[in-house]
Amino acid sequence: MAQADSKVLVLGALAGMAGIGLAVVCYQGFRSRRRSSWSGFYLNRNNEQETSLMLVDGPGLPSGQAVVLERLEALIQCVSELKDEMKALKSALPTLQDQVREELRGHDGAEARRASPHHRTTPTRRKRAAGTITGARAGGRSSEEAESEGGYMTALTDSEEEELSDAEPGVEEQPADKLSVLLEKIDRLRQGTESDKRESLDILLEQREEFGQNSTFLWRLTRAYCDVHDISPALEEKKIHAETGKKVGEEAVRLNPTCAESHQWYAIMCGIMAEYDTVQNKIKNGYIFKDHLDKAIELKPQDPMSYYLLGRWCYAVAQLSWIERKVAATLFGEPPSATVEDALKNFLKVEELHPGYSKLNYVFLAKCYKDLGQRENARKMFEAACSMNAVSKEDEEAQKELDLLCPVLGV
Repeated sequence: MAQADSKVLVLGALAGMAGIGLAVVCYQGFRSRRRSSWSGFYLNRNNEQETSLMLVDGPGLPSGQAVVLERLEALIQCVSELKDEMKALKSALPTLQDQVREELRGHDGAEARRASPHHRTTPTRRKRAAGTITGARAGGRSSEEAESEGGYMTALTDSEEEELSDAEPGVEEQPADKLSVLLEKIDRLRQGTESDKRESLDILLEQREEFGQNSTFLWRLTRAYCDVHDISPALEEKKIHAETGKKVGEEAVRLNPTCAESHQWYAIMCGIMAEYDTVQNKIKNGYIFKDHLDKAIELKPQDPMSYYLLGRWCYAVAQLSWIERKVAATLFGEPPSATVEDALKNFLKVEELHPGYSKLNYVFLAKCYKDLGQRENARKMFEAACSMNAVSKEDEEAQKELDLLCPVLGV
C-alpha cells in the first residue's frame, strides 16, 4: 500500500507539472494579447451557479482589474519557480535511492556510537541493483515515468530490506563484541598447557576493571584461580590463589544469583579452601559447598560436572568417622548427611548425561559398587577406567586409585 501511494504521488506530481506548464503557456499568450490591446478582465458573478470571465478593452484599467493582474503576475512567478523545482526533482529521482542509503547508513552509525560497544553487533545489509527493479516496475510506461517511478520505488524497497536485515540473520556472520571474543580466548587457553592457564589468569586480571561487573567474566576468573592453584608448586602460593578465588566466586554469585556456573565454581573454591582452613571452617565450607552445588543443579540440571562434584561430596560424607560427625554436630547443630547410595546415584547420573565423562568418575563408580558389595559391577567400572588414557593430573590421580583397587577387587 505504501508503494502504491508513493507511485500515485510521483505520477501525480509529474502530471501536475505538465498541466501547470500548459496553463502558463496559455496565459502567456493571453498576456501578450492584453499588452497590445490594453485588454483587461474581471469576474462577473450573476448567481452562485454561474461565473463568467469578461474582457475589457481600453486605454486604462479599473483599479480592481489592476489588482487582479498584479496577483496574476505573482501567480505566474510562483508557477515558474514551481516548474523549475519539479524539473530539479525529476532529475534527482534516479539518484534518490543512493541518497537514502547514505542517510540510513549515517543514522545507523550514529545509533551504534550511542549504544554500548559491548552489547551491539554491526548489522549486515543487503543491496539490490536499481536497474533490476526499474526494469521490472516500468514495463509499458514512458521512459520518463519509468525513470521516476523506478528510482523512487527502488529506494523504498531497499530501506525496507535494511529494516528486515536488522531483525533477521544477515548473509555474513555478525562480529562478536569484545567480551565474547575475550571469553572465547580464555576458554581456548584453559584447554592448553600450564603456561596457557597462567596466561589466562593474567589476561582476566588485566580486563577485570572493564568487565568486573559481569558474572560470566567473574566465574571464569574464579575458574582460572582454581586452575592456577592446581598447577602451583608452592603451598603458600596455592593458598593465596584459593583464598582470592573464593572471594571472586562469592562476588560472582552475589552479582548474579541465577548463574549456574557462578554457584558451581564458588562451591569448588570452598572445597579447595578446606585444605587450608581450621576444622571449624572446613566443616562450614562443606555446608556451603553442598548448598551451592544444589543451586547449580537446580539452575542447570543437565551439567554432568555438578553431579560429579556432588557425588564426591556424598562419598566423602559417607566416609566420615563417628568423631568427625560429632564435631560437626557440636559446631553446627546437625552433621552433614549422605550415603554411598547417594554418591552412586550422582555418579550414575554423570554417566547418563555424558558417557565416558572421566576416568575418575569410573573409579568412584567402582568404589561405590565395592562398598555396596556389588563386586561384578565394580570390576566393570574398574575395567572402563583402565581403558581410558591418563592425560591430566586428575587422570593420574585416578590411576593411583586404580592401583589401590586392583588387589581389593582381585583383578
